[in-house]
Amino acid sequence: MKPINFGASCPIPISQYPHVLMAHGGGGKLMHRLLEDVFGKAFSNSILDTRHDSAQFNFPAGKLAMTTDSYVVRPIFFPGGDIGSMAIHGTVNDLAMSGARPLYLTSAFIIEEGLPMETLWRVVCSMRVAAEKCGVQIVTGDTKVVDKGKGDGLFINTAGIGVIEHEQKILPQHVQPGDAVIVSGDLGRHGMAIMAVREGLQFESAIESDSAPVHEVVLDLLQAGIEIHCLRDLTRGGLASALNEIAEAAGVKIAVEQKAIPVREDVHAACEMLGLDPLHVANEGRFVAFIPAQDVDRALKIMERHEVAAGAALIGLVVGKSAPLVTIKSPLGASRILDMPSGEQLPRIC
Repeated sequence: MKPINFGASCPIPISQYPHVLMAHGGGGKLMHRLLEDVFGKAFSNSILDTRHDSAQFNFPAGKLAMTTDSYVVRPIFFPGGDIGSMAIHGTVNDLAMSGARPLYLTSAFIIEEGLPMETLWRVVCSMRVAAEKCGVQIVTGDTKVVDKGKGDGLFINTAGIGVIEHEQKILPQHVQPGDAVIVSGDLGRHGMAIMAVREGLQFESAIESDSAPVHEVVLDLLQAGIEIHCLRDLTRGGLASALNEIAEAAGVKIAVEQKAIPVREDVHAACEMLGLDPLHVANEGRFVAFIPAQDVDRALKIMERHEVAAGAALIGLVVGKSAPLVTIKSPLGASRILDMPSGEQLPRIC
């Protein structure tokens, strides 16, 4: 992989077009130049370079997984990532939750008139680096420009396609009584990284987003023969929402222990300052896995080989079939219901 120089000048001369204009979305010469010199230059591959209205590609044998997502994070750049890399990671991770190997992505940009061209170029370069690291290709896309004041800078929509190369059915409905509940690492960092920037909060140690791809972890678990009943990435609503959604889909009671759930001290302090529960805060590089109890030790050893899952931990189990319920035991031994967050606690974080 060739290193990307993020300090390199945008290929569209700044002296001519330092900001995105409405004409860059108008279908004429400026739009053609934007597509060719920015997106085409950054994402070039044999499929995209055909410049056709739809991508054509061969696909390996197996079932397909497909997902789509939109990214509206504010600010566009944050500690540990940006809207571009997060769009790649988020799409890849959605595919990984089906145990799919991600292969192809689409990307559509909604750009506000007046966005600095250098800002757009930084985001595009970040997406290229993230895509190369994830082993995926961006094969088609779209660009629209909206009036100044109507788009808040930049929004990105993606879709992803991956291939499922195993016979397991990884679904919430396959969660069973006795299943162990594992999280892949410490929680709450992404949401707190965003909020620290927005609120101007400073801590002794910088809180960086956990935004990262997790598909290699999942593929290694599958390759090792770990029986996976369900996976869910812990984005909006955090761990609490994911567990409640799975409990409802499977018709089970899930019990977790607070002291077993990894949360960094600085994240915990930031949550306390803002009146938030870290279990309700979004992550962009974490997932929860439901697997048979006998596979826990082996699964944790596999996960800990990967930097993104080095802090994986067993946090609870599926107690049994029941009305959907999630409980959490405090360090003092008292149990309470762990419910979904009500409303949008942290808007525009992904």
